[in-house]
Amino acid sequence: MFQFIVRFLLIVACSASGYFIAYREHSIVVSLIGLVSGLLIALFVIQIEQVIRKLSLRVIFGGVIGTIIGLLIAFLFAYGLKFIPGLEEQKLIPWEYVYILLTFVLGYLGLVLGSKKSGEVSLTGFTLTKGEKKGSFDFRIIDTSVIIDGRIADICDTGFLEGKLIVPRFVLDELQQIADSSNSMKRSRGRRGLDILNRMQKSDGISIDIVDTDFPKINSVDAKLVALAKKTNGKIFTNDYNLNKVAELQGIKILNVNELANALKPLVLPGEAMAVRIIKEGKEMGQGVAYLDDGTMVIVDNGGKHISKNAQVVVTSVLQTTAGRMIFSNMKDVIPDRTMPDRVAE
Repeated sequence: MFQFIVRFLLIVACSASGYFIAYREHSIVVSLIGLVSGLLIALFVIQIEQVIRKLSLRVIFGGVIGTIIGLLIAFLFAYGLKFIPGLEEQKLIPWEYVYILLTFVLGYLGLVLGSKKSGEVSLTGFTLTKGEKKGSFDFRIIDTSVIIDGRIADICDTGFLEGKLIVPRFVLDELQQIADSSNSMKRSRGRRGLDILNRMQKSDGISIDIVDTDFPKINSVDAKLVALAKKTNGKIFTNDYNLNKVAELQGIKILNVNELANALKPLVLPGEAMAVRIIKEGKEMGQGVAYLDDGTMVIVDNGGKHISKNAQVVVTSVLQTTAGRMIFSNMKDVIPDRTMPDRVAE
């Protein structure tokens, strides 16, 4: 709403200025032409503003510096022409138009070259945000899946994660689209994601920065995340297995919440005894399946006939993957329901 009011005031100001500038010394017809000209200028400025919003700060800064340098070179070149003897006296060439041409040509070249080559310039010590230097700025991009998952908010609350987290506009749009879905389950997940994001914004030590950088030619949100990470040399916060693999293949650093959760799970060693509750049959004959409190799957050989019972098992091996951890064990004994310890001493 605020943006609409500002644009409306700009249109009114430019139109009124064009009208009164033309009205002072010309007829009413010329004044109306001035009004229309002011209106067109305002619309042109609004279009430029919409294009600039999609550009990164580095590109804008490079374009401004390039334009200034181009205009300065044009001025010095035009100023130097005045010192050529007899050049100003010759009427064959309209030199005032030559000066205008130099200004436009060199200004345009400066703008294009400055914006295109801005990524190749390294300014040591240049601060992107207050208190953060370019070399130390950690560009951490949040994926939709990790927002909906919610564990990242718990990590922020503990104080282990600090600084700035980046939420691209296209991720926020996807989250909004999920929250507006006709499917009740998707709608619930989308609204949970929005609540998690709101909770993270209120967390101490964390600031959420929503960036408008987009890639219109790329349709997939995952592909856009990879492109943004490449462009900013950033890291992607996710728990999406496929995005994890695709990003790693392209040399992008991934911060996987599942890997963090696996690293924090209690260490289980082969030969250790533990107590579990077998809840279903496994894929292989005679196997039973149990789960630890943290969701780790425990495969119990010879446990298929003890479903819905507590059992003492002995760990034989542990399989660690990016998707989670699986524990393989052998059935040892059935435990009465009234005595169910977390782990059993051998």
